[in-house]
Amino acid sequence: MPLAGGLVATGDRWEPYRLVDGDGAVVAAAGAYFGHLQAAGRAELTVRSYGMDLLRWFRFLWAAGVAWDEATRPVGRDFCRWLQLAGKPARPHWRERDRPGPAAPVSASGGVYAPSVRAHSETVLRGFYDFHRDAGTGPLVNPFPLDRSRRAARAHAHHNPMEPFGPPRAFRTAPGVAARDAVPA
Repeated sequence: MPLAGGLVATGDRWEPYRLVDGDGAVVAAAGAYFGHLQAAGRAELTVRSYGMDLLRWFRFLWAAGVAWDEATRPVGRDFCRWLQLAGKPARPHWRERDRPGPAAPVSASGGVYAPSVRAHSETVLRGFYDFHRDAGTGPLVNPFPLDRSRRAARAHAHHNPMEPFGPPRAFRTAPGVAARDAVPA
């Protein structure tokens, strides 16, 4: 797969990272999602992590000739299969890349992506498409749906009725706040 595009650090706290295509144009859909992540209180490194997953997805789409908002479930399935089979791209080691003189040979690939990387990528992409569906800027069908068997279960099916329920779910843009000890009056 061609290593088109990239995730560019801007040094700007308002927009810490930009996803750009092979021509250097900013991918607006990713920028909107990054803004959503910041509004939800996510750290800059989280935005970077999500950006790397989006970059991998967009490279796959660009190679396949599919627009991000026209991706279907079979395309999402093929991406997941590709992550399992293709492995990480081979890149020159940083010492070899920065050395003056003739081009150094490319280092061997690091092997296949770990299951945790594949799961994180699918979760990020599901959130990306859910965000755009809710905003009305993306497709109505998420290419990365949740497993139907997980949705079929009754909510709180294994909850002990004698125990209180946990705190209610926060708004999507509500930042996480650490619990504080009670201060005596």
